[in-house]
Amino acid sequence: MDPAVLREDMVDGLEAAPKNVLVDENVAVAMRDVPRHAFVDDERTAYADREHEALGTRVLAPRTAARLLQALALDDDETVLIVGVGVGYTAAVAAELVGETNVHAVDISRPLVVRARGNLAEAGYDGVLVDCRDGANGFPEYAPFDRILLEAATVDPPRALLAQLADGGRLVFPRGTRNQRLEAISADGERDQFDAVSFDPLLVDGEQSGAVERNRMEREDRERAQRRAESHRGWEQHWIEWDETSDTQSQRSRSR
Repeated sequence: MDPAVLREDMVDGLEAAPKNVLVDENVAVAMRDVPRHAFVDDERTAYADREHEALGTRVLAPRTAARLLQALALDDDETVLIVGVGVGYTAAVAAELVGETNVHAVDISRPLVVRARGNLAEAGYDGVLVDCRDGANGFPEYAPFDRILLEAATVDPPRALLAQLADGGRLVFPRGTRNQRLEAISADGERDQFDAVSFDPLLVDGEQSGAVERNRMEREDRERAQRRAESHRGWEQHWIEWDETSDTQSQRSRSR
């Protein structure tokens, strides 16, 4: 069957689904235009509303991609960072909404980055910039971003990502561990919650998808330690003064 017809059927099904899966007309039009079969190995089921597997990661079901993009609330010409690009499908839909050169994406898995670049080029979105790096650090070279989408679960969004939001910006991420909900946080700290979701945890530096996972709190612990250190500025001087006092007392004791 013609892929264009399959795309139409896919989007029509999402619009007719209960619980308002797809209500944003701009997102619907974008999903009708993106050739999903360029991102999914099995062309027979590329337009089915189901997840797929690729290189140890999940390819999001169309309904999940729709929810993410609607929560992101994209407008024309806004700059977007997608953390956890996977095979590139969500980035392609975002490119339809804001223009491909406004979409930047990162992934910690080098094989996925190679796959995403190839898929995006095949689908006609080679202007999307995809780089291999630790997503928790964002993409500072191109910051600030009007919108940031984190396609991995975390208790709190990485500080680097929040710092890379433009004024009036919005970051969307799955919040939680087992019981996750999609959440949006604005640059001024306002939060919106959406439906329940299920995502893999955010990988930390040195991990690859499918590998043995390390402590998921490693990044959070590092950031909390940094915040504590920053909140106690001046403690170094106290130690210096203490050392100087100790040295003076020692010298007096030796001179007696």
